[in-house]
Amino acid sequence: MDTFLAIATKRDQRDYADRPIPNDVVTRILDAGRLSGNSQNKQDWEFVVVEGARPALAAAVYAPGNVESAALVVAIVCPRALDTGRAAQNMMLAAWNEGVTSCPNGIRDADAATEAVGAKPTLVLSFGYPARPRDPSSRAPEEWSARANRKPLDEIVRRV
Repeated sequence: MDTFLAIATKRDQRDYADRPIPNDVVTRILDAGRLSGNSQNKQDWEFVVVEGARPALAAAVYAPGNVESAALVVAIVCPRALDTGRAAQNMMLAAWNEGVTSCPNGIRDADAATEAVGAKPTLVLSFGYPARPRDPSSRAPEEWSARANRKPLDEIVRRV
């Protein structure tokens, strides 16, 4: 998939189909996080694939259903928010390239999330095939961009 098309068509998805994600796709998603840029190349993160502790982690996020219904849940443990965001976006775009949708999940109860994961997560990502599939190639990237529920560039870009 074209990178701009992937960016323009990627939407947070909260309704997942009951379909497993193949291991090779899971590996690519995790590797995309590993390959992301990070502060001073410290790579000071851990990507925790949450399986057995999923109910406890679901109870610790703002939208438990996202975690409960996902085919893959990854908790990112990292001391720097910027590095977390870069890794998360890489993983979500790599997933979308494979037709897998995703959603970042905010943590409501940090102590419970830490207990579930075994370390303090900074973000929880849920992944799954979409319950309602969407065809990115059905429109040009510019049309997807124009249809996005986002402020126009002239409202958010300023030149000095």
